[in-house]
Amino acid sequence: PGASGSAGCGRRQVLCLSAFLALPLARAEPIRYSVAEEAESGSLVGKLAEDAGLTPPQLSARRARLLSEDGRQHLRLDRGSGRLLVAGRLDREELCAHSATCMLPFELLLSDPLQFFRVEVTLNDVNDHSPVFPEVRDTFKIPETSETGSRFPLQVARDLDIGSNNIQAYRISPQNADFSVSYGSRSEDDKYLELVLEKPLDREEQAEMSFSVIAEDGGSPPRSGTTQVKIVILDANDNAPMFTKHVYIAKVLENMPEGSVILTVLATDQDAGINGDISYEITELVGQSDSQFVIDHRTGEIKLTKPLDFEEAETHLLSVRARDGGGLSAICKVLVEVVDVNDNAPELAVSSFSSPLPENTVPGTVVALFTVRDRDSGANGKISCALDDQLFFSLRPAYKNYYELVTVSALDRERTARYVLGVTAADAGSPPLTSTHTFTVDISDVNDNAPVFNQTSYTMYVRENNAPTVFVGAVSAADADVGLNAKVTYSLAPVPAAERPSCSCISVNSENGHVFVLRPLDYERLRQSEVTVSASDAGSPPLRANVTVRLVVLDENDNAPLVLYPAQDGSAASSELVPVSAEPGYLVTKVVAVDADSGQNSWLSYHLLRATEPGLFMSALDRERTARYVLGVTAADAGSPPLTSTHTFTVDISDVNDNAPVFNQTSYTMYVRENNAPTVFVGAVSAADADVGLNAKVTYSLAPVPAAERPSCSCISVNSENGHVFVLRPLDYERLRQSEVTVSASDAGSPPLRANVTVRLVVLDENDNAPLVLYPAQDGSAASSELVPVSAEPGYLVTKVVAVDADSGQNSWLSYHLLRATEPGLFSVAVQSGEVRLKRPVTERDSAKHKLLVLVRDNGKPPLSATAALSALLLKDFSDVRLPHGSPPTDEQGDSLTTYLIIALVFVSLLFLISSALFVARKVCKSKELKAAHVLSGAHNLHSGLADAAAAGTLPRAYCYEISLTTGSGNSEFQFLKPILPSLPAQMGLILQLFFCLSFCPIRL
Repeated sequence: PGASGSAGCGRRQVLCLSAFLALPLARAEPIRYSVAEEAESGSLVGKLAEDAGLTPPQLSARRARLLSEDGRQHLRLDRGSGRLLVAGRLDREELCAHSATCMLPFELLLSDPLQFFRVEVTLNDVNDHSPVFPEVRDTFKIPETSETGSRFPLQVARDLDIGSNNIQAYRISPQNADFSVSYGSRSEDDKYLELVLEKPLDREEQAEMSFSVIAEDGGSPPRSGTTQVKIVILDANDNAPMFTKHVYIAKVLENMPEGSVILTVLATDQDAGINGDISYEITELVGQSDSQFVIDHRTGEIKLTKPLDFEEAETHLLSVRARDGGGLSAICKVLVEVVDVNDNAPELAVSSFSSPLPENTVPGTVVALFTVRDRDSGANGKISCALDDQLFFSLRPAYKNYYELVTVSALDRERTARYVLGVTAADAGSPPLTSTHTFTVDISDVNDNAPVFNQTSYTMYVRENNAPTVFVGAVSAADADVGLNAKVTYSLAPVPAAERPSCSCISVNSENGHVFVLRPLDYERLRQSEVTVSASDAGSPPLRANVTVRLVVLDENDNAPLVLYPAQDGSAASSELVPVSAEPGYLVTKVVAVDADSGQNSWLSYHLLRATEPGLFMSALDRERTARYVLGVTAADAGSPPLTSTHTFTVDISDVNDNAPVFNQTSYTMYVRENNAPTVFVGAVSAADADVGLNAKVTYSLAPVPAAERPSCSCISVNSENGHVFVLRPLDYERLRQSEVTVSASDAGSPPLRANVTVRLVVLDENDNAPLVLYPAQDGSAASSELVPVSAEPGYLVTKVVAVDADSGQNSWLSYHLLRATEPGLFSVAVQSGEVRLKRPVTERDSAKHKLLVLVRDNGKPPLSATAALSALLLKDFSDVRLPHGSPPTDEQGDSLTTYLIIALVFVSLLFLISSALFVARKVCKSKELKAAHVLSGAHNLHSGLADAAAAGTLPRAYCYEISLTTGSGNSEFQFLKPILPSLPAQMGLILQLFFCLSFCPIRL
C-alpha cells in the first residue's frame, strides 16, 4: 500500500478551502491514494501531511480530523507522523459490491483558520473469493434422440472479485467424450454456460452419467468452484421449453407493497401431454439467498416477498428456469430495475460550529460548517438549504454538499444577545421532504457602550463651615454592556492647570458616585464651584462619559456686623454737634455698618443700647430680632445711704410687614421627559417670610413679563399654596428643549411684599422620531439608478444613503444595514456612514440591474427604523446610458425659469438681511441678560446649548455637495427635496432646491 501511494504522488493535487471569506476551488483535484483490500490495521496508506503541504505539529495545533459522508471511519490519521493508516478490515466486496472501481472519499478538516482537503482512496481488489455455483448439484434428463450439438444451459458461477480475479474459464472433470462446456457473454450482465452434446446418446448402452463442471478465476494462485452434473438419458421428449424473451425487464417502484406482481414470464413447449407441462422456478443468484421475489410455478407470475429499497440496490438480476414434464428446461434472465421514490428526508451533519461570537465579529465570518445529503436520487436527492433569519446571517455554498453559515451584518449584543437560527434542508421530490437543524448562537459582549449619566448635569448644595468629608449628593451612570464592560467607576476628570477650579475640595467615591466636600468652606471666599466627574467602565479599552457637577455654597451667619462709622479704632469718639434749637426728628448722625454674610444674615438693625439721657434719642424697633422688651425702672433718692424702688415694664412689639419672602434656593432647575402626561408634577419652589400672621402667609404665582420677553412655552403652572410646579401639556423636545419662567412669592401684608426666582425647565429627549431618509428620495416614484462600471474594483463607492433623525443624543445615532439585495454578496453598506460600496468584482454572471433595500435604524430604546430603496445599473460604457429626463424645455419655459430664479435670489437676499438683523439684535439682548444673570447659570446654559446643537445631527462630519442645475432639471440629483411640495411644477421645484441650498449654507458673522 505504501508503494502504491508513493507511485500516485505525481498525480495528486491539494484541494483547499480558503478560510472564512473565499469560496473553495471546486475544480481542483483531490489527493489520491490506493490500498489493497484486506490490508492489516495500521498499514500505511500515504503521507497525508506531506502531500497536503502541512507539518505534523500543524495537524495537532489545528485539530485535524477526518470526515466521511457515511460517518464510518475506515482510515485514521496519525497526527504525530502525519501518515494516513488503515483503521480496520477493508472488504472491497462489502463496501462496493461488484462495482468496477471502489473509492473511499473523505475530507481532511482543519481549524483556525477553517480549511479542508478532499482525499480519495481507491480500494484494490485481491483474489479472496472463489467461484460459487448457485446449485451444488444439477440433474439433466436428456432424450436419447438428442442431436449432436444440442445445448443444455447451466447456471453460471458467481465470483465476487473483479477483473482478472473473476471467472476466466470452465472445464469438465474428468474429461468426458459425450459432452463439452461452452461459455461466454451476450452482454455485460448476461453471461451463459452450456453443456454441448458431442456425440449421439444411447440409453440402452448407458442410462446415466455424472461429472463435475469446474469454474476457475484468473487470480494468483487461481481459485475454483465446482458443481456436480448428473445426466439421465430418456426416451422421446424431443422439444425443450422456449421463453418468449431471453431477457425480461421490469421497472418497480421501491414503495410497491409486499405481494405485488411485478412481471409474468412465459415459456412454451411443442410437446404434448406431460412432456408439454411447464413449471417455473427462480434459481437464486450468489449473494441473494434471502430473495425478495417469488414465482408462481404454474403461471410464471413474479411477486414481491418484501418491499424493495432503491438505496440498497438499484437493480436485481434473476434467473428463471422453465422445465417440462419430460425433464427438458430453458433459462431466461429477469432484470428488475428499482425506481426511486422520495422516501428519505435530507440529513444535515455539523462539522464545525462556533458559539459564542463576539459582537464585533466582522461580516463574512464563518459560524458553522455543515454538510447535507439525501439517500434518494435524481430530483428526490437534490437538496436546497434555507435560513430563517436573513438579516444578520446567511448560508453560503462551500464545496459540493458543504455549506457555511456566515454573518452578513454587524452584531449588537445589547439589541440581541442570542440568535436561534433554523436551517431547513428540503429535497426536490413531490411532495418535498424537509429536515431542520437549529443553531443557537450566543453573542458575547465587547466594550462598545460608554456609561450614560441619568442627568445631563448635577447641582449640589453645602452650608459653609461644613464638617470635613461631608456627603452632598451622588452621581449615577449606567452602562448597557455586561460584566466588566458594565462595571462603572467614578473619578474627577483631569483638567488643564489654567482651567482648574478655585476649589480642590471635592471628592467622588469611585464605587458608588457619592460626592463629598473634603474641608470646611467659607461662603465669603467661595460661593460655587464646578467640577467634571468622569464615569469609566472596566472594558479594554475603557470607555468613559463626563458630567458637570455644580457645588453651591449656602451662607451661614458666621460674621458679626462691622461698624464703618463712627470709627471704632480705640481712639476717642468724635463728637456730633447738635444745636439746642433742634426740633424732634433732627438727624444727629448715622451709624454705618456692614455684614460679610449674605441674604437675611446680612440684614442689619440698629438699637440704642445705652445713653446719658435715654429719652433724648431713639432707635427703630425690630420684632424679628426682639419681640418683647422687659424694662426695669429704678427710682433712687439722694439720701445717704440712698433708697431705691424698682418697677418692671413688659413691652410687646407688634408685627408690621417689613420682610419680603425669601426662597430657599437662588434658582431652580427642573426636568421633564418629552411626551409627558398633561399636568405632570416636575418639582416645587419654597419661600419663607420672617413676619408672622398674614404678613408671613406666602402665595406663589408666575411673575408677569412683557409681551416681547414672553417664553416660547406657556405650559408651566405653579400651585399658589404650596409652590408645586406642573407642566400643563405634553412637550416635544424637537420643538422646545428648555424654557425659563419667573416665579413670584408674595406675602399677605399691606402693602404686600414679594420676591422672584428663576425656574428653568429642561426637556429630556425620548426616541419618538423614526429616521428620515433624505437620499435617495422615498417619494413613491421609481428609484433612480446608480451607474456602476463593470470594471469597478471592490470598495468602489456606488452611492450613499443620507438620513437624519430629529431626536438627539444616542436616540439620533443612526446605523445602516443591507436588508435585501438582488445579489447580497455584491454590495456592502457601511454601518456608520451609509456608504454603499462594491464588495467584490463584477462578473459576467451578475445581472445588469440590481435592487437594494437599506435599513436605517436609530439607537433609541426601543429602536425606530426606516428603509431606503435604490437600484444600481451595471454598464460597460456610460455613453449608452439614456436617463429618464423630461423633454427639452421650450423658450417660454426658459424665460419663466429665469423670472423664478430672479425672484428667488431677491427673496433669499431679503431673508439673509432680516436674519442678520435678528441675529445682531438677539446678541445685544443676550449680552444684557448675561450681565444681569448669574455667571455660572449663563455658562451652564451656553454649554447646554452647544451640547444640544452638537447632538442634533447624525453625521460625524460635514459633507459638501456640488450642485449642477440645468433648465428642465426637474429630475435633478436633489431628489430628496421633492417630498416637501411634490405638486409644484419643475421650475418651482428647482427654485425651492436653490432656496434650501442657500438657506442651509453656514453663515459666519
